[in-house]
Amino acid sequence: MHDGKDNSRREFLRRSSTGGLGAVLGVNSMPSLFSKSENVSAKRNLSIRPRYYRWHVDPGVQWLETNTDYATLDWDIPFSKTALVLVDVWQRHYLLDTEARGESIINKSLIPLMSACRKADLQIIHAPSPSVAMQHPNWVKLVDKAEMHTQHDSWPPPDFRSKSGNYVPYRRPVEPREAERQSLPPLSFHPDAGPQGKEPVVATGEELHRYCKLNGILFLVYAGFNTNACILSRDYGTLQMSNRGYEVILVRDCTTGMESRNTQASLSQTTGAVLLLEMFGQYSITSDEVIDAIT
Repeated sequence: MHDGKDNSRREFLRRSSTGGLGAVLGVNSMPSLFSKSENVSAKRNLSIRPRYYRWHVDPGVQWLETNTDYATLDWDIPFSKTALVLVDVWQRHYLLDTEARGESIINKSLIPLMSACRKADLQIIHAPSPSVAMQHPNWVKLVDKAEMHTQHDSWPPPDFRSKSGNYVPYRRPVEPREAERQSLPPLSFHPDAGPQGKEPVVATGEELHRYCKLNGILFLVYAGFNTNACILSRDYGTLQMSNRGYEVILVRDCTTGMESRNTQASLSQTTGAVLLLEMFGQYSITSDEVIDAIT
């Protein structure tokens, strides 16, 4: 993927916001953005079989890790309460093999999933980083910029958190090629997987929560990158939104993680991140299962 097409992606500029949606909006301020398509039937369901990992074993079976296994459930999820959340679907990655895997997943699995969701009028929500979200004209602006700055308690002290002053020795070393990494083109939406029409863009987990509250969304179907980083740890990611009470399902073939020298061949960082979710209260599914359920 590192040919002319790749170069054009690296030059793909972030779309800038002109005008915008105003200040913090109520549900009646911009109904065309804060309501789903009228074609979506409130009675239509999405029949899926989410997978999870059982800590338990069957009666009469010895309680050992080696005797635990996957299980699936049969769910009928209301369309009107479901959204596909796309996390950090970037146009590039500084690790070339991570980027190549992501590009393959986007073209093979994610784009068909997005296309099927759009055709079926299943809500798609784009969740990039705040800096990218706030430059897009579809940014919902449900959280004031002042609210986006994380408020810390006085402990740990600010100089400890920033590893400054007396705590400089505890900083991670500055990498010699960090300046080169920072000189890459700014991150932006992948040119083939960005927002279309009025698809909403959210900047933070609080903003995603407010959008879901306004639209009655309870089930969040996740896809995007990186599995063992942003998918897990972003404030709009799987763990934080699960902690807020939403039902979280990861599309496991529409994601990949950042691997190491020892895990790259087996992609065990990716599979481990998926398994972590499946073990601790969340679920996974494949893109084909979702497409089959909505077509």
